[in-house]
Formats: sequence, C-alpha cells, structure tokens
Amino acid sequence: MTFVSITRLRIRSARFLPAFLIDTWLSMRQVKRAAGYRGGALLADRDRAYWTMTAWDDAAAMRAYMTSGPHRRAMPKLMRWCDQASIAHWTQADDTLPDWHEADRRMRAAGRVSKVHHAAAGHDPMTFDAPRIAGSVTLRPQQNRSLPNQTARPE
Repeated sequence: MTFVSITRLRIRSARFLPAFLIDTWLSMRQVKRAAGYRGGALLADRDRAYWTMTAWDDAAAMRAYMTSGPHRRAMPKLMRWCDQASIAHWTQADDTLPDWHEADRRMRAAGRVSKVHHAAAGHDPMTFDAPRIAGSVTLRPQQNRSLPNQTARPE
C-alpha cells in the first residue's frame, strides 16, 4: 500500500512569497532524502496557490518528515502567510501518483481545511478554482549515494 498526501496552500500576499519559496526549496531538499518517500510533485497554480503531492511507504513515514527539519520549521508560518490551506490523505494499492485533476477531486471530496489566521473566500468550504495543471515539477527520491568501501593505505 502507498500513503498519498496532497496539500494546497494559497499565499495571501506577495510579500510572503520570498520566505515561502525559500522554505519550499528547503523542504523539497528534505523530502527527497526522507525515509519512506516514494515520489511526488509540486504545482505552482494561479493566484499564489501551490499544491504538493507526495507518496510514502506509510503515514508514519510522512509524519516523521512533516515533524522534522525544514518542514517542521515552516509549518507554523503558514497560518500567517496563507489565506487558504487544505490537506487530503488516502492509501492506494500502487505507487502511481494521481494526476492533478484527481488530486483536486479528492481534496474537495475528502480533504480538510487547515487553520489560517486570515481566511479568504474559498477557504472553508473549499470553493477555489480547479488547478491550472501546467508547470508541475516532479520530485524523485534521492538515491543513496554511498561510496564503495575503500581500504586504508598505510602511510
């Protein structure tokens, strides 16, 4: 089984974008190395909305990533930066990531809104526009790059 997580965040002001994009880049680096991460994608939608899609061995692997490192440091900022935020999770039999239309459908059908300090129209209930799917970026897990064993040379 594969655990899939989808998030959608809309940044409420362009003034928060530089810090958000830095935290996103750091979180992208972190997720590629995370134990149990199978793959994912990012989507920069219109009107400062951003989607993430990640696949995991299980929910525990996703939670371990979510509650550590750069991702953990970024999460509290999102309540202030975002005016719309939502998340959806499910398990499926295979590793194939859904397309963004299916992610949107599942978000609306089974997702939940996240707490934000400055909610905008479309936050709750989730009545935002369907995602514009051009410009998706695939995030592949980073392969373990261990070096072959080297024998020490006597000096």
